[in-house]
Order: sequence, then structure tokens, then C-alpha cells
Amino acid sequence: MCYIRAMEQIKTKWQSVWELVRFAAIALIIVIPIRIFVAEPFIVSGASMAPTFENGDYLIVDKLSYKLSSPQRNDVVVFRYPNNPTKFFIKRIIGLPNETVNVRNNEVTIINEEYKDGFKLDQSFIKNLGGINAHLELKSDEYFVMGDNRGASSDSRYWGAVNKKLLAGKAFLQLLPINRISILPG
Repeated sequence: MCYIRAMEQIKTKWQSVWELVRFAAIALIIVIPIRIFVAEPFIVSGASMAPTFENGDYLIVDKLSYKLSSPQRNDVVVFRYPNNPTKFFIKRIIGLPNETVNVRNNEVTIINEEYKDGFKLDQSFIKNLGGINAHLELKSDEYFVMGDNRGASSDSRYWGAVNKKLLAGKAFLQLLPINRISILPG
């Protein structure tokens, strides 16, 4: 009787182990492709996007939508830094492909096919304007990006345009801090 009970206990333990291994394998099969192709977590480092995002904010970045559609003006994007692609930056898209961006005296003017004389960008949400002037003519696969904390942001005014292939994705979900949880933050 003891031998049978011991064998049943061993069988039950192996079934539990097998169920755990099977669960882990199924979870990995589901999670890894999502992490690689669909969404990726990022933690904001620095103050260049304050007050929109603060140091330590936890975001989920949508990696799929820019494979299906083009980035739009004012999208908040995470991208590989053009001068060191091992680093990721977060900024707001200001200029789109084939546009000319002029930054003068804290005003941003965009010149494109539709607005040949240019239009001034609404920056009413910006709290800290920077005094850096810039002029950049974008190519067909380039974007002009700036931080919302203009005075503390290293962005396209300093190092130029961001090529589309460097875009990791769009800020889709803010999870931390808890009191600022939101979809499509920024």
C-alpha cells in the first residue's frame, strides 16, 4: 500500500513539473514575439520631456503601428540616437519628411508643399523654451524631433534629423507613476 501511494506521489509531482514546464513554454511562445515585434517597455531617463514625462516614468512603446502607417506630427516617439544607436531617446516629432523646419527665437515654423510660406507650430503646452536656433531641410525618410523641455533637451536642433529606420515606436501606454496611467500619453 505504501509503495503504491509513493508511486502516486512521484507521478503527481512529475505531472506538476510537466505542467509548469508546459505553461512556461507556452508563455514564452506568446510573450517573446510580442516583445520583439509589437510592444516594448521603456523607462524615461532624464528631464528632456518634462512635464509630459518625468524621469522614471514607465512606458509601453507600440512598435507595430509605424510598420503599418507613417509617424505624424506631435507623436511622442522612442528612437535610437543617431550618433550612438545603442542608446534610445524619447522626443516629440516636430517636422515630417520633405519639410523645412526653422527654429528662431523659440518659434517653430514649418514649410511644406501645402504651406509654402510656412506656418507656426502651436507650442502652448511647452513650459521651458530653449534659445537654440536651427534650420533643417528634411529628406524623404527623416524626422525633426524636439523634447518638450526645450531648454534641457538634446534633440534635432543639435544633432540633426532622425531617419525613419531608427524609430523604435510610439509611446502607447504610460503605466507609472500610477496616478498618471494613460493610453497614448503625451
